[in-house]
Amino acid sequence: MKDYSMYSKRGGFSLIELMITVAIIGILTAIAFPSYQDHLRKGRRAAAEAFLADTASREQQYLLDARNYAVGAGALTALNMSVPAEVAAFYTIAITPAAPTIPPAFTITATPVAGSMQVADGALTLDQQGGKTRAGVAGW
Repeated sequence: MKDYSMYSKRGGFSLIELMITVAIIGILTAIAFPSYQDHLRKGRRAAAEAFLADTASREQQYLLDARNYAVGAGALTALNMSVPAEVAAFYTIAITPAAPTIPPAFTITATPVAGSMQVADGALTLDQQGGKTRAGVAGW
């Protein structure tokens, strides 16, 4: 006679084991997702900062040729620049003042688009002297 007792045991996971695994995955996701979102926000901010620095460099070149900075609504066109898609999706770029000043001056402002994750960062600014602010606090 054959012993079938070893065949009667079924392998697999119990419901409790599966529920514990799902709970652990949920906890890990709850910890990792905010970090991932923060990483994306910092990357977008870095792209905007790089664009502001590039624009300021072009402004300095423009000053040598025109004896004034390109300012106002048409400043980016005068500088032969366009806002990159990865920046335009999250920031609105403006160059102030609206008209040339004496002595020449400019401030480039990247304002977060309302409702985007970048709102937490606040506005980024860069002026002709290299002064940088983020949400009104000096430095980026």
